[in-house]
Amino acid sequence: MRAAAIAEYGGPEVLRLIEVDEPHAGAGQVRVRVKAAGVQPFDVAVVAGQILREEGDRDLATPRIPGNEFAGVVDEVGDGAAGFAVGDEVLGFGTLNAYGEYIVVGADQICRKPANMPWVVAGGFSAAAQTADIALKELRVGAGDTVLIHGAAGAVGHVAVQLCRIRGADVVGAARPAHHDFLRSLGAVPVGYGAGFLDRVRQAAPRGVVDACLDGVGGDTLDDSLRLISDRSRTLTLVEHEKAPRLGIRVTPRARSAERLAELVAHYAEGRLAFDILETYPLADAAEAHRRYRARNIRGKLVLTVG
Repeated sequence: MRAAAIAEYGGPEVLRLIEVDEPHAGAGQVRVRVKAAGVQPFDVAVVAGQILREEGDRDLATPRIPGNEFAGVVDEVGDGAAGFAVGDEVLGFGTLNAYGEYIVVGADQICRKPANMPWVVAGGFSAAAQTADIALKELRVGAGDTVLIHGAAGAVGHVAVQLCRIRGADVVGAARPAHHDFLRSLGAVPVGYGAGFLDRVRQAAPRGVVDACLDGVGGDTLDDSLRLISDRSRTLTLVEHEKAPRLGIRVTPRARSAERLAELVAHYAEGRLAFDILETYPLADAAEAHRRYRARNIRGKLVLTVG
């Protein structure tokens, strides 16, 4: 099969289209013919060698295929993989291997794709949607809360805005001015960064108070924002993992599941949750997609089209 893979760690230039042996479903597994795969920060870190670098594997003895979310059509079902049949349209998640024409995962890592969800949306949906949902549950967001979201126009951020609204919470969405109309359309009150930021947030908050903060930016912006939150356990960062324990704030636990994904997909299917795709790239242009991601200022999601 064709796959976008790396044989060495580095920048986007090490991500190349190659031929590899296709995988096959084992017991409890399904094989999916991939139609689309999302581009994630995790994938970029894998390519750079920042994570999953094994001792003695610095030069990658075998090619590694990034990609931890996908959508496609089931074409093999292993023994004991109940609930799915060949031909089912699904979306799901893993750790690696989504940047290929086929991926093998456990039957507990996929759910059915609704007919009204385009392939490119399904391919990029799982990681951002689940991360947002997990984070908001960690922050105990509920009706009447005001939530500050940093990077609110990004993949996780714009889903989190909508999930807050579904839960009955108000949202102050921090982002570049170019994204403010987009955030208003999702139900957030947008604010820009820079001098006077904290005052603008207080003015935007309905009660002048922020109850919880979801941080997708980090740095000094995160540090400053802690002055707005009385209970630091209601701040969660997606980016400052090493700094979080010292600050007394949360990070996202590993809690992805097919059940969680199916609930979020239902929100989309029923029109309660929109999902923004910024750009799509063919599998052969995976390196270009990574370059675009590293350039930042991303609104929504970048997705690779495969099949």
